This record gives sequence, structure tokens and C-alpha cells, in this order.
Amino acid sequence: MENTDSGMLSITQINESLGKCSGWGIEDNGKSIRRIFQLGSFKEAVDFINKVAGIAENEEHYPDIRLHSPDLIEIKLTTHKIDCLTQKDFDVAIMIDGL
Repeated sequence: MENTDSGMLSITQINESLGKCSGWGIEDNGKSIRRIFQLGSFKEAVDFINKVAGIAENEEHYPDIRLHSPDLIEIKLTTHKIDCLTQKDFDVAIMIDGL
């Protein structure tokens, strides 16, 4: 399996990697993965977003993050520079799952 963010994953690799992530689903015809997080309050949601931002900075891999209500967050991962999923997307998803 690819270990950098430069190689597009095959459907088989995407499915294998998705099996290691909790609650993530395929979006945009296989070009991204997405998960909704329900937190307990607005403050908890903002704290969570800040933790995700720390992961993104450390990994130099930046998700799309949307705060939909005071406690509902949508996170979408894709490798923007090649407009597809790479192993880096799944690695970051697993790190976010660990928060």
C-alpha cells in the first residue's frame, strides 16, 4: 500500500484502508472520505476542531472541516493536489479517530 500522499489508491486499497477507520464513508465518487462527529457542546466542538488542526499541521495534510451546529462537525479528507484518496488520507483519519 502507498505510504505517501502522492499515490492514488486502488479500490481494493481504499476498501482495506476504510476498514481500519471508524465511521468514515466514501464520498465524491471515491475521491474523499467523510465522517460526522457529534460533540457535547459548542466548546467541545471547537476544542475538537483545534485538535484536528494540530494533526493537520503535524502531518501537513489538511481536511475540510465544517461546524454544522453548535456540536456537529463534518470532516472530509482528500489529497487535494491530485484530487483523489491516498494513504495519507486514511492515516490522518485514524489519527482523528484517536482523539
